[in-house]
Amino acid sequence: MSLFTPGRRWQPPFFPFKKEPFGKRVLRKTERWIKGPLFGCRMCGNCLLQETAFICPMECPKGMRNGPCGGSTAEKCYVDETRPCIWYKIYERAFKMGREEMLLEVLPPLDWDKVGTETWGDVVRSIKKYGTGKFMKDRFSGNKEKKAHSWEAVFKPVRQPDWWKGDSAYHAPAYEEPFSELEKQLSSGKFVITTEVAPPLSTATGKLKRDIDMVKELVAAVNFTDSASASPRMSSMACSKVAAELGADPVLQIAARDKTRSGLQSDIVGANVMGVHNVLCITGDNARIGPTPTSNTNILDFDAIQMLWILRRMRDEGIYLDGRKMKSPPKLFLGSAASPFASEPKFQALREEKKINAGAQFFQTNLIFDPDGLDLWLEALDKRNILDKVYILAGVTPIRSNRMAQYLHHNIPGVTVPKTILDRFEDSSADDYEELGVEIALEIIEKIKSKTGINGMHLMSVGWEAIVPRIISEAGLN
Repeated sequence: MSLFTPGRRWQPPFFPFKKEPFGKRVLRKTERWIKGPLFGCRMCGNCLLQETAFICPMECPKGMRNGPCGGSTAEKCYVDETRPCIWYKIYERAFKMGREEMLLEVLPPLDWDKVGTETWGDVVRSIKKYGTGKFMKDRFSGNKEKKAHSWEAVFKPVRQPDWWKGDSAYHAPAYEEPFSELEKQLSSGKFVITTEVAPPLSTATGKLKRDIDMVKELVAAVNFTDSASASPRMSSMACSKVAAELGADPVLQIAARDKTRSGLQSDIVGANVMGVHNVLCITGDNARIGPTPTSNTNILDFDAIQMLWILRRMRDEGIYLDGRKMKSPPKLFLGSAASPFASEPKFQALREEKKINAGAQFFQTNLIFDPDGLDLWLEALDKRNILDKVYILAGVTPIRSNRMAQYLHHNIPGVTVPKTILDRFEDSSADDYEELGVEIALEIIEKIKSKTGINGMHLMSVGWEAIVPRIISEAGLN
């Protein structure tokens, strides 16, 4: 365990991919041997310690650089249960220190040309650019504003390269007319219903098409998961193309886990050509919970917030990440996942605000089984004045069996099934499970649909698409 961090290095430090001059090698080794024992530093080449309450975010097994995943808890990291969730600890310390607003800044993905190299030299060069004498004078000044300005002037260029330019401000969409049917219905004030159709396990599309045809007139849009639980299926892109051809409005899900930043940008341009405009940006389940052999669990190329930032700038500024201009930018309605019950409501609200600032226009929440507990999360969002900046679709699923109830409660990060519901399944016979699941789903929908701040429902059928029309009808959602 490192001296100033509650965690430990999940992986060894990085080394550069190129030969460096002798002076830089000496500086790199000095930095590594000092910051490693003190902070668990992995030598990422883009130090964020001052923004993350002096706890290195690179200790997160998923490499999350902008906040916790949907499985964040006070007890443990869901990827490696022997260690704490490092982002929960960052939020906890930041709130205690009064530095929580610093966590809103959208931080860049790694520049792999700098990974493994030192950052102290960058700081020195930034001080020289600002003026060494002026910096020292401002730092020892009694004027708090001068102190803060000098510090920011030196360190912001180090952590925010020109190709990224991240900030902590809200960026309203730079267009007026909706691009998709989902956006059109939400902007009109209608209580919107979306649903999921499970991608097939093979190349056969017969059932996929039948399921899309069955629900397309009942919902505003249809989601297709992107290898949920890190288990491969037909791609969300292919399913979205099929849906668009059938006249449904698809929601393309993209899991950062399986993408590179270059692949993301090219896929989005291609998706727009296919008639796909709704994009749900998620970090994705870690490969540890998927089937073996386990794929790379070390680090993501980018996280969900960075994905939103990249896609928003492609849409509104017409630029690729490398600065190249586009004559015809993609038309996108950007969404992300929200986890009302993953950790403390004030932590989640800050995380949600950061997603909104980065570009999220709608949220589809994780599964909700405690409608009353949802109020705490909505109140936290309201305190941060962000309820009017995002559309929220509450996630609901009918539980089909006692085994499924137990699995959701114990195995799905960010999902909690109350004891009252678990007891109802324990006290029922197997023949009654499905009816009980529908009954509970209808009860939850009834309690949620009147809540201020909820703009619709997202029905996750988990392979039980045939039940969606009945739930919509009996819940009075049509």
